[in-house]
Amino acid sequence: MNLKQKTAQFIERIKQMKGDPHYIAAGMSIGIFIGITPTFPFHTVLALALAYVLKASKAAAALGVWIGNPLTIPFIYLGSYKTGALILGTSIPFDAKYTTFTELTKLGLNATLALLTGGIVIGILPAAAAYFITRRLVKKIRSKRSLSSNQPEKPAS
Repeated sequence: MNLKQKTAQFIERIKQMKGDPHYIAAGMSIGIFIGITPTFPFHTVLALALAYVLKASKAAAALGVWIGNPLTIPFIYLGSYKTGALILGTSIPFDAKYTTFTELTKLGLNATLALLTGGIVIGILPAAAAYFITRRLVKKIRSKRSLSSNQPEKPAS
């Protein structure tokens, strides 16, 4: 499946979600944020729990965590580690082969803290952007749907 098809499938899933635009966008934002943190394989569980606590769309949160997937995780974790190490002033060698939270703990407490700190910092901007983009997208989709359902049918010629 190419990127265009995946994007269309992603938008179709958003179209089918129930709830107001804020509810869906908050869930997506939570999912994106958790998907960027180095908490794999707990992404979905954490996102669903946070969405439940914050009264956001659990479906959108579950969809949003897929930002952290086998193709993106090595890049996200490397960026998270470098950001966290810079903030905390640590310098521990990072190996991209560590792709789960339990594997990351093998690097030691300083590396794990650097990854978590960096993941949290890096996750803020995409999560905020996801909120506004999703909210606008849901409003636009529903506005178009509302307009098309209110138009009278054209008589057959």
